[in-house]
Amino acid sequence: MTRTPLRQRRIPALVALAAATLTASLGISIASVLLPRLTATYAASIAEVQWVVLGYLMSITAAIVPAGRMGDIIGHRRMLIFGLAVFTCASALCGASPSLGWLIIWRGVQGLAGAILIALPMSIARDLMPKRQLGMAMGLLGTMSALGTALGPSAGGLVVAAAGWQLAFHLLALTSGATLVLAVVFVRPAPHEAGHDVSSLDLPGTVFLAIAVAVYALATSGNAGGFPVGPKILIPLAALCIILFLAIERRAAAPLVPVGLLLTGATGAALLMNLFVGTIMMSTLVIGPFFLAFHLGLDDAEIGLVLAIGPVIGAIAGLPAGRLTDWLGAGRTTLIALIHMTFGLLCLALFPRMIGLGGYVLAMAILTPSFQLFLAANNTAVLAAAASRQRGLLSGLLGLSRNLGLMSGASVMSALFVTYLGAASVEQVAPADIAFAFSATFTTAAGLAAVTLVIAIVSHGQHRHGTATT
Repeated sequence: MTRTPLRQRRIPALVALAAATLTASLGISIASVLLPRLTATYAASIAEVQWVVLGYLMSITAAIVPAGRMGDIIGHRRMLIFGLAVFTCASALCGASPSLGWLIIWRGVQGLAGAILIALPMSIARDLMPKRQLGMAMGLLGTMSALGTALGPSAGGLVVAAAGWQLAFHLLALTSGATLVLAVVFVRPAPHEAGHDVSSLDLPGTVFLAIAVAVYALATSGNAGGFPVGPKILIPLAALCIILFLAIERRAAAPLVPVGLLLTGATGAALLMNLFVGTIMMSTLVIGPFFLAFHLGLDDAEIGLVLAIGPVIGAIAGLPAGRLTDWLGAGRTTLIALIHMTFGLLCLALFPRMIGLGGYVLAMAILTPSFQLFLAANNTAVLAAAASRQRGLLSGLLGLSRNLGLMSGASVMSALFVTYLGAASVEQVAPADIAFAFSATFTTAAGLAAVTLVIAIVSHGQHRHGTATT
């Protein structure tokens, strides 16, 4: 008798968590299509308006671990509601910004709230769902993230054409406001959410981690936004901040990120694999357009349609990936996902060069489900074994490792493509050379996926051995 009412309470709560994830994803993707209109509205340069996107991404990446940790301290539900309220207000203020400077400031605030909307739904889902259904919940959240990525550019373009860029932010405010109502009504506090003193937050560690991540984000942006200091200075500075952060954490009474947690075999391996897969995922977004434009000769509209195939397939694959994780177990599903990913990347390296556009679409259709399968399984593996007091932190670390991978993929994989190309400008080389560089880059990406698979095999073997020993 109690199972049906309990399940009925879970469903609307899960809808609220999915809506929060979708909102944060839309916040990332919808702004990119607004940039041309913003240059005209504010008579600004491309480098200046790029901060509308960079400011949001940097805020999310810098704040995602502290956001998860704050959820552990004051309660996941309280923190999610706070994040939705701030996101709603910041979105409305973005739409009412009198200048580009104010728009960038409010986008930064929106990003801080977006970090909460990315980190907390996973930890709340872990409290909400039984272990046997956790994969399904992770798959649903993955579906919403991919759906937001797919919908953002198209929805933003339609809104800009119909009513101006301000309406895009007002619609974001309405979406997050509706999600706030859902969260207040349907998301219940977990039994362990008593709330603790905020002073227990490791402020020095939080500051140094945020600085390190922000500096690394600038270093990997390729001087986007006209920032005057280049990667040669920023990357060593980010490394120095990380060293100082680890030194602080070793001495902190209540560290933001316990160093021992990172060195734990299963958790450390999962975060490293998450970073590698994020790098691979971004390579499909940053390298694909060059092949489509300069080898196949597609125009901007056609490239946009082709690039939307991946997120659409990802949105479709999310729930089945979660259900497969529940059925086979997170460890086995991770191995299957990485084998699938390696094969899909080899297809992407070969099919487009052999068949053309049809080969590209076919390869992406083969490859993309492996991303959702990995994310559902890896997130489930980390959170299923997490202690209640560390679930928000681990959700934040999963988000951080993925974002660092995406940033690394944007810079490292682009640099690798240019190296294989043998020229700084893609316009200077023949289409055949572009095809070669494309194939070589994704063959290398397949090698990275194979390395990730080895890590998964070793970690899975150690976990099974430890379980058998105990």
